[in-house]
Amino acid sequence: MAEPSANTQELPRVLTLRDATMLVVSSVIGVGIFLTPGDVAKEFPSAGWFFFAWLLGGALALAGALANAELGAMFPKAGGNYVYLTAAYHPIAGFMVGWLSFFAIFAGTVATLAIGFTLSLSSLVPLAPVAKIVVAIAVIWVASAVNAYATKAGAALNTSTAYLKIGALVFLVLLGPILGGDRASAEPLTSEGSASFASFGVGIAPVLFSYLGWNASVYVAGEIESPGKNLPRSLFVGLGICTLIYVLVTATYVYALGMQSLPGMPVAGIQAGHVLFGARGGPILAVIMMASIFGTVNANVLVGPRIAYAMATDGLFFRAAATLNQAKTPHVAVIGQAVVATILVVAFEANIDSLGKVLNYTTFAIVLATIADTTALYVLRARQPHRERPYRARGYPVVPLLYILANVAIAISMARSKPVECLTSVAVLLAGAPIYLLFTLRRA
Repeated sequence: MAEPSANTQELPRVLTLRDATMLVVSSVIGVGIFLTPGDVAKEFPSAGWFFFAWLLGGALALAGALANAELGAMFPKAGGNYVYLTAAYHPIAGFMVGWLSFFAIFAGTVATLAIGFTLSLSSLVPLAPVAKIVVAIAVIWVASAVNAYATKAGAALNTSTAYLKIGALVFLVLLGPILGGDRASAEPLTSEGSASFASFGVGIAPVLFSYLGWNASVYVAGEIESPGKNLPRSLFVGLGICTLIYVLVTATYVYALGMQSLPGMPVAGIQAGHVLFGARGGPILAVIMMASIFGTVNANVLVGPRIAYAMATDGLFFRAAATLNQAKTPHVAVIGQAVVATILVVAFEANIDSLGKVLNYTTFAIVLATIADTTALYVLRARQPHRERPYRARGYPVVPLLYILANVAIAISMARSKPVECLTSVAVLLAGAPIYLLFTLRRA
């Protein structure tokens, strides 16, 4: 067992409870709720299974949040699961998951969201394939420029976009059925069908992707005011807001489109806008999607670089990533993540109109990382029983165990149905081991 070293340059605690909560909201509500419901309905064709999938995603995120709230309050510093696994097991465990998080989860998410932004824009303005790639890269670098300048600037932009997307989705839920009641689907709200184990992982993967970001605030724990109190609150309040909005929005989709038309629909949000608001509905929803997606890109650009920063301050990443600018912001780490996300956008050029491969690659990495950091909760309870815990996970040891088992089942199902994408995530994880050795040799 090893304790992560103290950062040589501490990040200032400039994020309030509101900032941290809206960081969770903005991280979660992005492209998923607009683009993935059709994929979920394809695997869960009945309304009961469809809504169960979205509720299960929220429940799994909550179970993970309970564990992360304890870990984040114990270690109120930048880095998230890199810090927890280093403390629970060994620096190589922390490095490998931190490596996976930086290169697959956060950079992959930023790339996926940027591609999603181009999908929304191309529904308004026809774009050539090269133009789509250019737009996706521009989105990445605009958000990165703001967050490289100052953390407070990135947080202010994040809070503004979070309020905007909440208001827009409430507008859709409340006014959609009122204004578009005569245009709503005449199909039955329920449809026959069930889910098999083989389809379960494939169907739940888009849901998990849509909930990605529920633990965003733990990565910036070193910058949150009173983290022992505010970090757990930010997780639970933020996740509660997101789950409620997701259930209401998906119910609006089913009302507008029906369960027979929804399966396989590529952009359910825009199609629902057409049905509920007429010819102007699609463009309105496309603009809402772009604003929402950009907000989530910004949130991930703010959060992800803290992993590289934490590893660099421990001598396990490029030293430049630990550099802070005059605003005490890890600007080099922000730029580094932008470079990786740009490479992923270019690498997935052939799939710029389909998020499937990059989504599964990213989601499988998320499942692996969350299994790892939840097991760290048990190890630290056993090895450091007397360490101060400002928050203790509710439902321990049963709820975290159920979370681990559920994610193992999802990982097995995904690996059987999407082996290439899952093996890519595993390859990125394993690549961290020799690279860790290189950094330790350099540090020595």
